[in-house]
Amino acid sequence: MAGLIGLRMRQVWDLTRRHGPWRALSMVRRRLSSGPGSLKSRNVFLHYDFVRVDKVELASGKARAGTLLWFIPDFNIGSGGHQTIFRTIMHLERMGWESNIVIVSPTNHATAESARQDICNHFFPLKAGVFMGFDGLPNSEFVIATGWQTAYPVRAVAGDAKKLYFVQDFEPSFYSTGTESVLAENTYRFGFFGITAGGWLARKLKDEYGMLTHAISFGVDHDCYRQRPRREPEVKRVFFYARPPTPRRAFEFGLLVLEAVSRRLPDTQFILAGWDISDYVIPFPHLSAGVVSPEELADVFSQCDAALILSLTNLSLMPLELMASGCAVVSNRGDCVEWLLNDDVALLTDPTLEALTDALCQLLQDDAVRLAQRERALTFARQQHWEASADAFLQGLLTARQALAPANEDAVHKGPVNAAASV
Repeated sequence: MAGLIGLRMRQVWDLTRRHGPWRALSMVRRRLSSGPGSLKSRNVFLHYDFVRVDKVELASGKARAGTLLWFIPDFNIGSGGHQTIFRTIMHLERMGWESNIVIVSPTNHATAESARQDICNHFFPLKAGVFMGFDGLPNSEFVIATGWQTAYPVRAVAGDAKKLYFVQDFEPSFYSTGTESVLAENTYRFGFFGITAGGWLARKLKDEYGMLTHAISFGVDHDCYRQRPRREPEVKRVFFYARPPTPRRAFEFGLLVLEAVSRRLPDTQFILAGWDISDYVIPFPHLSAGVVSPEELADVFSQCDAALILSLTNLSLMPLELMASGCAVVSNRGDCVEWLLNDDVALLTDPTLEALTDALCQLLQDDAVRLAQRERALTFARQQHWEASADAFLQGLLTARQALAPANEDAVHKGPVNAAASV
C-alpha cells in the first residue's frame, strides 16, 4: 500500500511539474470523478479531445470588420502568456476593435462569468465577453489561436473568418519527442497567418513551415518596473528566475551556476522567485521568495546587482523588466534570445556552466562594467512600450486582412467599427 501511495504521489508531482497546479488538480479531479480504479484508467481520447473537434459553428450572418474571437486555454492567475493576450486585447479595445474570448477545454473555471471576473480582477478590465465551449459563438472577422491546443478548434471553425495564430513560443520544444510535440508542431502547417512574439519565431515559422508571419516585440509596464531606492547597497545580490515546471527556463542548470558563483564569491546573496522550491536541496544561502506579485517582484529586482535569466526557447519578458528596474542581466546566447537582446544591454554567453559562472562573477566583481551595462540597459528598456507592441499587432491584423481576404470581398460586412482607421 505504501508503495502504491508513493507511486500516486510521484504521478501527481509529475503532473504538477508539467502542467502547473491548477491543471494538475483538474486532471486528478477528472480521473477521480469516474470512480474507483480511475487512476489506472487512462483515457487518451478524453485528454486529447480538442484534437478531434470536427466543426465549430459561429453565429449566422456576416461578420463585422474589426471583430476578434480569441481561443485560449484556461488560465491561472499570474500566467505570463495570458497576461500578454489580455493586455493586447485591452489595447485593441482602446483602438476600437471588439473582442470575445473562448476558453477551450480542459477548464479550471466553473463558468464563463467566473473566468471573466478573474480576467477583470487579476489581469485587465476588459469589455470582451467570455464563452466556455463552442456554443453560441459570435461571428467574427478574425478567429485567433493562442496555443497549440487551441489551434485545432480554430482550424474547425466553419465559414469565412480569417484564421490567425498568436504564437508566443515554439511549443513543440516544451515536450519530449512524442505525441504532444508532434501535435503541437502540426499546428504550424494549418495555413494560419502568424503574429509572433519576436522576430526569431517569425523567421522560424516562415522558413520551416511556410507560414505568413508578422512579428511584434515586447514591452515593459513602466509604472511597475522602475528603479527603486537600493537598500544595503554594499551587499551584492543575484536574482534567479526559479521555475521548475517550466523546463525551458532551465531551473536545475541555473542552480548549478549559482552554486558555482557562491563557492567563488561566498559573500554573495541570492534571491530566487517564480515557484515554491522549498522541497529542493539548495546548498548555498538564499532567499526563496516563491510566487510574488509584480510590485513585489519589481522591488526585488531593484535590490539586486545582477540576474541570471535562461531562455532555451523564446525569450522571457523578465530581462526587460529587470533592466527597467536597474538590474544587470546575464543570459544565454542563441537566436531565440538575440532577436531582442545584444551585447550592449546584456552579458550574453554560451550556455555552459563555466561561461555563465564567469559572466555573473565578472558583473559582481567589476563595478564599472556592471554599472555601464546597467545604464545602457536602462536606456534600452525605457524605449520598450506595450503600446508600441499593440500598434505592431494592429499592423499584423491589417496585413492579415489583406493576405487572407476572401475572393468575394462582400463576405465581410463593413460594420460600425472602421478598424483600418484605428491605426
